[in-house]
Amino acid sequence: MESVLVLNQNYEPLNICNTKRALVLVDGGKAEVLEHGVGGIRTPSRVFPKPSVIRLMYMIKRPRPRVKLSRREIFHRDHYTCQYCGAKTRDLTIDHVVPRHRGGKHTWENLVSACRACNHRKGGKTLEESKMKLLRLPFEPKNNSYYILYQHLQSYDGWSKFVPEWERAD
Repeated sequence: MESVLVLNQNYEPLNICNTKRALVLVDGGKAEVLEHGVGGIRTPSRVFPKPSVIRLMYMIKRPRPRVKLSRREIFHRDHYTCQYCGAKTRDLTIDHVVPRHRGGKHTWENLVSACRACNHRKGGKTLEESKMKLLRLPFEPKNNSYYILYQHLQSYDGWSKFVPEWERAD
């Protein structure tokens, strides 16, 4: 099943669902198809064009979910860059700015991406003790439309026009 972009009634990106769920929403009159994908879904009696982008017929009001704290999300926030030496690599580790045994918490504001050499050099010391500096302070990323869709935008060219320009800036 391919991914389908779900837009709110006001064209704000809301979610990503699979083709089957999108067809159920469209067939039930709860959504309309804005763009079709490649190919179709064949049933014994009909062929439905695959939806790529659908828009709900009613407005969904919900609070924005927070970004889940995970290794992958920390690496993404830091652009796969060591926050001590600036090396861009996919071979990164997670470092606690204030070590846990010194009272540091496992939070967005205390975790950064670090290459193995920098993480080993810093060890269980604080920044002052290790005489190391951060390239930028860690922060909790905002969960906007671009953040929800970034991993899909490369595969689905037609989706980028539904993400406002101001949300793409870091």
